[in-house]
Amino acid sequence: MVVKYSIFDNIDSTPEAYEAKLRELYMQMIHVAHSKVINKWDAQDAVQEAWIRILTKYGTLREQSKLHSWAKTITANIALNLNKQSRRAQSQSWNESDEDKSMHQHDEEPELMMEISEMLAKLDPRSRTMMLYKFYYGFKDQEIADAMQMPVGTVKARIHRSKLQLKRWMAGPQPGMN
Repeated sequence: MVVKYSIFDNIDSTPEAYEAKLRELYMQMIHVAHSKVINKWDAQDAVQEAWIRILTKYGTLREQSKLHSWAKTITANIALNLNKQSRRAQSQSWNESDEDKSMHQHDEEPELMMEISEMLAKLDPRSRTMMLYKFYYGFKDQEIADAMQMPVGTVKARIHRSKLQLKRWMAGPQPGMN
């Protein structure tokens, strides 16, 4: 059975092909959102808002061939607007007690960074790399697996074991245990 979908090129397509095209567009939009937002947690929100806008304003798209560009532009604009909203919210909530806390945190920050670096240095090089990819650079498990050329299950297990090891080191020696 051939089904005609209007959002992609007005061509006859199977549901599977249509879904693949939607998934491809979604991944491109996620990439754009991640590159534009300050707070990486806002990327999903930006893409969801962009999809709503695309579906409600689809009739205004003049050239069907420019759907991807149009969708990515909408996503980028929404992401930038989220950044502005986030900055406004932060500036409104900023007061003297927040300023005092911030100054105190900056005094402790070098010590904390040094402690984190020392703990990460204790991990084996592969585990340390995975932890940095995951928690510093924000890579997904599959991206780490691809970069390190290993199964995703291995990556998940190593990250889990490394987190447990770091927790043990942070807790320090327990009374009565050697």
